[in-house]
Amino acid sequence: METTMISTIYSIEPVMICITQFSPKKVVLLREDKAPDEKNKVEQILNDTVGKFIEIVSHETSLYDVVRVAQDTADVIDEEKAAGRRVVVNISGGRKPQALGALFGCYARHQEVERIVYVTEEDSELIDLPILNFGISKTKKQVLESLINGESSVKNLAIKIGISRGMTYNHIRELREMGFIDQNKLEITSAGQLAVI
Repeated sequence: METTMISTIYSIEPVMICITQFSPKKVVLLREDKAPDEKNKVEQILNDTVGKFIEIVSHETSLYDVVRVAQDTADVIDEEKAAGRRVVVNISGGRKPQALGALFGCYARHQEVERIVYVTEEDSELIDLPILNFGISKTKKQVLESLINGESSVKNLAIKIGISRGMTYNHIRELREMGFIDQNKLEITSAGQLAVI
């Protein structure tokens, strides 16, 4: 089975280390919208050096919007899995929000990702990161999705989901404890938005 490596990008070194380690047939670079010239140069160097053997493609995403980066990463993972490829993800480059977004996108598709890695700047050591998930049930996900869609009444949530009000309150309490719903109002947090990707 062929491997696709998804990678945030800042400098070429961590990407090349991962290419050497995983021998992917395809590399998807998560590039920021309207990337500055130095980041375009990194992509050009990759095309010039390994582009004859490896398909190099860019996927534009945000630099600072963690939820958007997570959604974009999950979308790329879905596309590559649908094409029958194994997926590894390198989160070494880019700004911290972009790296975190890519990591959270992996967590949203934890069953689809083979490895998540980080390459240290100091000694270029490749570190495997745990493949975690958001740990929410189907019902909790339905509560969060209803909140995203503007629902603001516990009574209506219970009816929409098909559970009792007591169970709805219980799910809301647990989702608040997990940081997915605001502590003071019935609104989804950015963490909750990540959990439903």
